[in-house]
Amino acid sequence: MADNDDVPFNRHFPLKPGIVEEVRPGLRRILCDNPGPFTMSGTVTYIVGQGNVAIIDPGPDNEAHAAAVLDAVRGETVTHILVTHTHRDHSPNTPRIKAATGAVVYAEGPHRASRPRFESEKHNPESGADRDFAPDVALGHGDVVEGSGWRLEAVATPGHTANHLVFAWPEHKISFVGDHVMGWSTSIVAPPDGSMIDYMDSLERLTQREEDLYFSGHGPEIPEGPRYVRFLIRHRKARETSILHRLGKGETDIPTMVRAIYIGIDPRLTTAAGYSVLAHLEDLVARGVVVTDGDPVITGTYRLANA
Repeated sequence: MADNDDVPFNRHFPLKPGIVEEVRPGLRRILCDNPGPFTMSGTVTYIVGQGNVAIIDPGPDNEAHAAAVLDAVRGETVTHILVTHTHRDHSPNTPRIKAATGAVVYAEGPHRASRPRFESEKHNPESGADRDFAPDVALGHGDVVEGSGWRLEAVATPGHTANHLVFAWPEHKISFVGDHVMGWSTSIVAPPDGSMIDYMDSLERLTQREEDLYFSGHGPEIPEGPRYVRFLIRHRKARETSILHRLGKGETDIPTMVRAIYIGIDPRLTTAAGYSVLAHLEDLVARGVVVTDGDPVITGTYRLANA
């Protein structure tokens, strides 16, 4: 990876849907066939252990994927189901897997927003929340889940969602990072579902840990994980600088900032980019760097506090 301010994305991920791939001893992965601009080639489900196993992120409401996962563990006992967060591409398949296996479901908790919704806000189309999900066991930061031959530690990483967890496997220096860190793209942080303030704090938390191989909810694994996270931190700070640079030219709205900052963006991602800018603006408003009339919302106009 080049040691510069550009994030070294890796979009090479040849795994085909439904194929079981052993990536490390005691670790398998299966790709769901739900490709898209927010999921790359699809959601990746992980199987930890052998004989008595845990399944991480059962995926979207997809019967074929559930069947592929269950076929992969045929003859084994699924003791645990772990969910990194409650977006609809990660948790809705949980009831199918639980019904077939009787496994206990572990996660931080039901879906919730990072902050209360402002009265002036309309529905956020990027949230994609699975509001039907509830774990059997709620996990907090530092809680440990153990099975036969494996031991995973819950690492609180709010930001992409308020209830996002990373599952660290310290013995193997591996972390299952969900959507908090992805090797192929930056993660969406869309208020009020997500929070840039929380997200940046959570990135810093990962840089302090020793796990250095990350397995993400989408796309390829990420070597040198903490170093890669530092790229992401610099990228987000550069994005903030771009926002401040545009505001230095005068008061403006979020669509104008998106057009100025996200040159050549996939049109399908324009709305998400707007919410990402909003997440940065929420942070800047909270810090007193930027001001707006009323609450910081997607339809607002913004200006530098010292303008």
